[in-house]
Amino acid sequence: VAMGGLSDETGRDDARWGSRLAGWLLLVGALATLGYASRAAGGKPESDVLYRYETAVGSVILYAILLAIVVFAVGNGLPKADFFALRRPRSWPRALGWALAGYVAIFVGAGLLLIGLDAGDEQGLTPDGWDSSRAGAYAANFVAVALVGPIVEELVYRGAGLSLLLRFGPGIAVVATAICFGLGHGLVLALPALVVFGLVTGFVRLRTDSIYPAMLVHCAFNATSLIVSVAT
Repeated sequence: VAMGGLSDETGRDDARWGSRLAGWLLLVGALATLGYASRAAGGKPESDVLYRYETAVGSVILYAILLAIVVFAVGNGLPKADFFALRRPRSWPRALGWALAGYVAIFVGAGLLLIGLDAGDEQGLTPDGWDSSRAGAYAANFVAVALVGPIVEELVYRGAGLSLLLRFGPGIAVVATAICFGLGHGLVLALPALVVFGLVTGFVRLRTDSIYPAMLVHCAFNATSLIVSVAT
């Protein structure tokens, strides 16, 4: 009887895991579909989108919806600290070292790919120059792109995604979430660079056993990119 009960419980756990994984795959699949459909229908965004308040508001709303789905639907009933790796790293000094190494690796690896594929401006987040008259709107978008976006995306991909896919092994989990992360941005030329980004942050997440260093890398990279885009 005990063995039968254990088998039934294992079966229920597997079914719940399968439904969560299916939900996560549907979510990231929908993001990719919407991204590429939007790109095909609207083309490249205008160069001043980061100087518009509506861009920041729309982005934050989208991220809030995305976070709500992954927390209350995909991760419903699970300990959030485990599911999203919301825990302190094993060692903060080592974690910061891995974060710094990841930051450099992304700038070298993804940066070279963006330059080589001429994909740096594909996403439309590189203004032609600094416009001090619209600094407020740019600041709002800076918060959306360099803080809100990275936190939510890391929770979705390196948090929930890695937790669900680790059953297949860490290598498969990192590669699969990196590909999903890349596709979720709806870009073509920049896709290889985004996959490299996902590989590096996934590796950092596994090495530190925490989502926070990966968030730090993501926030730092986006912030640096936005600052450089208006400073040059």
